[in-house]
Amino acid sequence: MKIAVLITCYNRKDTTLACLDFLFKTSLPAGYLIEVFLVDDGSSDGTADAVRTSFSSVHVISGESNLFWCRGMHKAFGFALEDNFNYYLWLNDDTMLQPDALLRLLECEATQGNKKPVIVVGSTVDEKTGQPSYGGVIRTSRLKPVSFQRLVPGQLPQLCDSMNGNVVLIPAKVALAVGNLDPAFEHAMGDTDYALRARKLGFEVWLGRGIYGSCDHNPNVGTFLDTNQSFMQRWQQMMGRKGLPWRSWLVFTQRHTGPFWLLYFAWPYARLICGGYRKGVKTPEEKHS
Repeated sequence: MKIAVLITCYNRKDTTLACLDFLFKTSLPAGYLIEVFLVDDGSSDGTADAVRTSFSSVHVISGESNLFWCRGMHKAFGFALEDNFNYYLWLNDDTMLQPDALLRLLECEATQGNKKPVIVVGSTVDEKTGQPSYGGVIRTSRLKPVSFQRLVPGQLPQLCDSMNGNVVLIPAKVALAVGNLDPAFEHAMGDTDYALRARKLGFEVWLGRGIYGSCDHNPNVGTFLDTNQSFMQRWQQMMGRKGLPWRSWLVFTQRHTGPFWLLYFAWPYARLICGGYRKGVKTPEEKHS
């Protein structure tokens, strides 16, 4: 049984090496092997060479500093899909797995997917705050199809509407049916889109029990949600690849919000123009930042 681990990274060598170190120290059931496909998106800090030196079994795939998360993961996924793996594990390079994380992901998939394979999401915790940072999400309202609330991990698995892509286990049958991440998404939204596409095909997404690793939550400082900045600064950040770029958002809303997609598409931009993002208020778009 083989698991392809998919990672993309850029210019945080020590973090990436630590992530790999935690990964290779995780326990696996007898007869399971992992194979890592890491896209280094043109790092200038020596990440690629350091990975080759410290973890010679890792497949290091080069980018040109223009892939960002979704397109980097798309590239890694594409290489892995050329071989016959039983599972595909998405892993953010700033996520440090717990020693039993893979065991529990596989256990959850076997339990919840006894009739049909399921996607399993692992929750992470922010070590600075002790609070859950990323994991499974559910819709807050039928009238808000792209507004999600993060699930708090518990002692039992929980059914999700979508997910963050930090720790995600995808069985081969799901990957073959859903395909790769969509490179139409320039950075974010690809993970949410993937889960929604999988659910449309009849696959379930489950949040595993407990915490699977640590990953600090990205702050709003320096983003379009940072109300201490000028409107022009926030608008430029919103249009940037790590904000809410209109091409990605257009694909997302057309695909997942139904006949009134144009209203959902225009809403966050109109909201920024009208000063609707207030300090301390969480927004649906924050999930995509």
